[in-house]
Amino acid sequence: MKFKKIIPSSLLGRSLIIVFIPIITLVTLTTFIFYQTSWNIISKRLTQSVVADINVIVKLIDQDLKLTAIKLAKEDFKMKVELKENANLNDIIFYEQRGILSKRLKQALNEINIPFSYDLTNLDKGAIISLQINTNLLQITVDKDRLYSESAFVFLIWMFFASLILLFLAYYFMKGQMRPLKRLAIIAETFGRGLDAPELKGSGSLEIRQTTNAFNLMQNRIKRFLKQRTEMLAGVSHDLRTPLTRMKLQLSLMKDDSAKKELEHDINEMTAMLNSYVSFVRGEAAEKIEETNINELIENICKSNSSDNFTIKYNFEKNIKTLCRPIQIKRALQNIFDNAKRYADKIEIDLGTKNNELYIKIADNGPGIPEKNYEDVFKPFFTLDPSRNKLKGESGLGLTITRDIIRSHGGEIKLSKSKMNGLKILLYLPL
Repeated sequence: MKFKKIIPSSLLGRSLIIVFIPIITLVTLTTFIFYQTSWNIISKRLTQSVVADINVIVKLIDQDLKLTAIKLAKEDFKMKVELKENANLNDIIFYEQRGILSKRLKQALNEINIPFSYDLTNLDKGAIISLQINTNLLQITVDKDRLYSESAFVFLIWMFFASLILLFLAYYFMKGQMRPLKRLAIIAETFGRGLDAPELKGSGSLEIRQTTNAFNLMQNRIKRFLKQRTEMLAGVSHDLRTPLTRMKLQLSLMKDDSAKKELEHDINEMTAMLNSYVSFVRGEAAEKIEETNINELIENICKSNSSDNFTIKYNFEKNIKTLCRPIQIKRALQNIFDNAKRYADKIEIDLGTKNNELYIKIADNGPGIPEKNYEDVFKPFFTLDPSRNKLKGESGLGLTITRDIIRSHGGEIKLSKSKMNGLKILLYLPL
């Protein structure tokens, strides 16, 4: 789990890691191998060469050719020689040296069988090598170029910067490949919220172009399906009104009050159901998307539904605005209010924002809905009690229309039990 938190969530970031990790591994392995082989060999050869020259100087001094040794060291060996008489090697403070250079220098100096010490702490000013020759102390300062090859580190630096350049190029080209995917995500979200989304032009790699074409085909199919369903429902609703009107006229001419009452009941029930169908069709109809103040929209609904037998209490945050189809959102909320007014006498509304979404919480003190039927009530024509009078508006399409509207805006609706032991409906809409 901790490893997943470290990995970037974006495809671009993960792609760069896929490219960058092999490069880092390659650079690390190359550096390690170079350090263990090439740099090791270079250090060994350089230290052996320096110690060989030091051995020549020691032999010249043993032959009382001090001046010749100093001149040779300075002009040919790039060394500075100083001979201290009656001095002891133990008087020099010796610091422990580490690294391949120190290791190789120590190995080379051991071969001349003379007590020694060396100081590599300030290599820019040179390496100081001290040798005990009888009662005298020979101090030789060796130029760092004799012991240290900068070309090797230049190679490592160039390799490091080459890796950075490759990473930058990978980022540049990968970002270009991600651009069509970002456009696809934006268009998909736009279409999911019910907005008019244009077709995407195929670009990028073959797989991305295939995905784009598949999305365009899917979008066209969904648009055709919605259009056909809307036209079909509109046609059915229109065609049913004509025979219903004729039936009402014939009903007014009937003299049998008992039969007339039963038929009138059936016709009114069919009319109520037909009105629900028409409302459902209107929810599918195109409506201009506008920036809407949700606070004002809910306040207007509360005012239109307020009565002496129905208490409405609401708690709002600051003004919340979002892009939506205001008439459809108002219809969805009105369906919820109608259900609440039918079974409850108190309703509480909370409006706020969370995680880049706005939420509308509507709770009542009615009998509520059994948890096992939370999903069933969203099915078309479903009612908890089939025997209930459909003249009260229980066509079974109220919550179906509401969820259809909310989801067409890219939102969601959830049911649960309220604190007043009634029903709580929670609506989510993107900001």
